[in-house]
Amino acid sequence: MTTTLRLIAPLVAIAALSGCMAGAPVQEPVQPAGIEPLPTAADSGLTERKPDLCKASTYANRIGQPGTVIPTLGISRTYRVVEYRGIEPQEYDPNRIVFRLDSTGAISGVDCG
Repeated sequence: MTTTLRLIAPLVAIAALSGCMAGAPVQEPVQPAGIEPLPTAADSGLTERKPDLCKASTYANRIGQPGTVIPTLGISRTYRVVEYRGIEPQEYDPNRIVFRLDSTGAISGVDCG
C-alpha cells in the first residue's frame, strides 16, 4: 500500500503542473489558525546598508599595503580586520570600518560594516 502512495503522489503533482487537471478548482493556500505568517523583509530585523557612514573611502589609498599598517593609522572609531578566508561575524555596524586582507596579508578592500 505504501508503494502505491509513493507512486501516485508524484503523478498527481505532475498532472497538476502539466495542466492535465484543467477545470479542477484551484484552492488558495490557507494560513492555519494559530500560526503566525512568515516575516517580510521589512520585519526581518535586517539593517539597511548606508553609503560610507564610516568614511572608509579615506582609507582607500591603503589598498595594496600590508595589513600591519592598520594599527598605525590612528583610527579613532571601531574597525575590524577580516583575514583572507576568515570568519566574519554578521552583525552590521554602519559606523565600523572593515579592512579586508588578501592571501598575502595585504589590504584588498575597505568598507563599512
